Amino acid sequence: MKQIFCIALALASFELAPAWAHPTPAAAPDSTSIAAIVNGEVITNQDVINRARLVAASTGMAPSPEVLARLEPQVTTVLIDQTLQQQEINHLNVAVPEADIVGAVSHIEQNNNMAAGALRAHLAADGVPFSTLVAQLRTQLGWQAVLHKVLGAGLQPTPGDMNAEKAALKAEIGSTQYHLGEIFIPVTDPANDAPARSFANTVISQLRTGAPFPIIAAQFSQAKTALSGGDLGFVQLSQLDPAVASVVTSMPVGAISNPIRVPGGYDIIQLQATHQIGNTPQTILTISQAFAPFPIPITNGVVGPAQAAVINKLIQTTKSARSCADIAADNTALGNIHPANPGPVNLATVTPPAFQSLLAALTPGQLSKPLVEQSGVSVIMLCARQNEAASLPSDDQIANIIIDRRVELESNQLLGILRHRAVITQN
Repeated sequence: MKQIFCIALALASFELAPAWAHPTPAAAPDSTSIAAIVNGEVITNQDVINRARLVAASTGMAPSPEVLARLEPQVTTVLIDQTLQQQEINHLNVAVPEADIVGAVSHIEQNNNMAAGALRAHLAADGVPFSTLVAQLRTQLGWQAVLHKVLGAGLQPTPGDMNAEKAALKAEIGSTQYHLGEIFIPVTDPANDAPARSFANTVISQLRTGAPFPIIAAQFSQAKTALSGGDLGFVQLSQLDPAVASVVTSMPVGAISNPIRVPGGYDIIQLQATHQIGNTPQTILTISQAFAPFPIPITNGVVGPAQAAVINKLIQTTKSARSCADIAADNTALGNIHPANPGPVNLATVTPPAFQSLLAALTPGQLSKPLVEQSGVSVIMLCARQNEAASLPSDDQIANIIIDRRVELESNQLLGILRHRAVITQN
């Protein structure tokens, strides 16, 4: 199974960014100094800065010195792990074809409604060397190849594995899953408990006044999910710390929890969605979209005259559309950069939640407001909405579930071994 790697590029805003998005600048570290040494291989502060800028670009944060400094601990940890992974890739003589890198970049662009080649320009506008992304993709792809090589024939599920997985899935039908975001504030010394709780309350205050959860998580969380915006995905109560589980069950969707004391620190939880396994009908949407690219990507959430002109042109082009066929024709007139019909859309899987809510509110034949992204602007018309009974995953999907689980387990075990054997020095 091919692993897919995506960068979630945040939607730009027409409004001025709030104060928390532009903190007071802090002194930048010496970019030529050493951040860490892994088995004799140096990770410089410039490496950390470049990767932190990539994280900032993927979450919509302004890459101020203070933001980059807050990202530094998580980014350094990730770079150390990926250096260990790359060393193992080299040790096993695993080569990543350039075509796979090109394909991964293309997939990121397609997933973010970007024209071919636009990702390089977008990253350059945010001060991120394209080589930083390429290095990350090369390691991710190579590591997957290593895991598949190590697992060998044991990677593929047997008929018995498939039957056991189906039985487990059937047993879960009717149980609730919770889509959660998390921010973890560590308490390394009991004497720091009160300050940590106070800081957690400050973070919660920012969230409850409108600060985007993924951005705040990337800046402040010390959990491994921080660099993916704190997204835990859909989980069951049995997978959570009991203290977190007891809070989640009483939270409405969209709510931000108070600080929850867990081993090692405080958790801040956002409940983003819930669904019942197997019992919740699926809402399948058919949509049509028209996309217009910007001549210059938006940076720091500021829409300039060039982008505003494109937005106005799209509004004028599509204002007379009365059907999905009209929107498809408009999309063709705009260059057909992205397909007008992206295929069936399962509403439950749409992210971020704001976009899911927008689609859920549309009625057939209704046109959305302009959706501004960093690379362009689009409008969407809902063509049809169908409710379908949910069912167990297909055999291919079940096989992929098993394979993903085995790959993740092997990844954790192998990386743990590499960490244990490694000589790592951090400054």
